[in-house]
Order: sequence, then structure tokens, then C-alpha cells
Amino acid sequence: MKNIKALIFTLTMLLASVSTQAQSQKKGEETVQIKTSAVCDMCKKTIEKAMAYEKGVISSNLDVKSQMLTVVYNGKKTNTDNIRKAVNATGYDADDKPAQERAYNRLDDCCKKEAGIH
Repeated sequence: MKNIKALIFTLTMLLASVSTQAQSQKKGEETVQIKTSAVCDMCKKTIEKAMAYEKGVISSNLDVKSQMLTVVYNGKKTNTDNIRKAVNATGYDADDKPAQERAYNRLDDCCKKEAGIH
């Protein structure tokens, strides 16, 4: 009896996983990781807020320690180049693309690249 319950539970979890993957693919969701020049929690707040306003972005999370921005987006509404441009327009580097100088100059001193060098 315990084996049957375990088998039913396993099958249920497998079906739920397949269903979730199918829904994600239907929605056109894609994920990208971008190396940024962010150095503090204020940078995290700024970048994640900017991503919230970017068309097609579903969610974003910046890991300050690794400087990696993970963005889940709708590939039918935007693409990785647009997301990188949005990061640049906020004042931060995005992979090999440098920040827009004017936006970078508007950042608080604690958010500038030099602030992260100890």
C-alpha cells in the first residue's frame, strides 16, 4: 500500500512538472543572465526597478555578490539586446556593453564601479 501511494505521489509530481514546463514554453518565457557592474544593495534596487518597467520582463533578480542579473522575460515582446540596453540606460555595464556615460554619472557615488574596489 505504501508503494502505491509513493508511486501515485511521484506520478503526480512528474505530471505537475511537465505541465509547468509546457505552460512556460507556451508563454514564450525565456531567461537570461547578465553580468553587471552593480556593487551594492542600492544598485540592486535600481536595476530591478528598471527591469520592472521594461516591456516583456516578467521578473528580475540581481545577486549583488556575483553581480549577476537574472531576467525572465517574454521572448515575443523583448529580447536580450533590449534588456542589456535597459541596464546600460540605468547606468550599469551589461556583459561587454558599457553603461551609458550620462546615466552612470547620475548614479550615487556608492553605486559607481570604483566604489566596489576595496
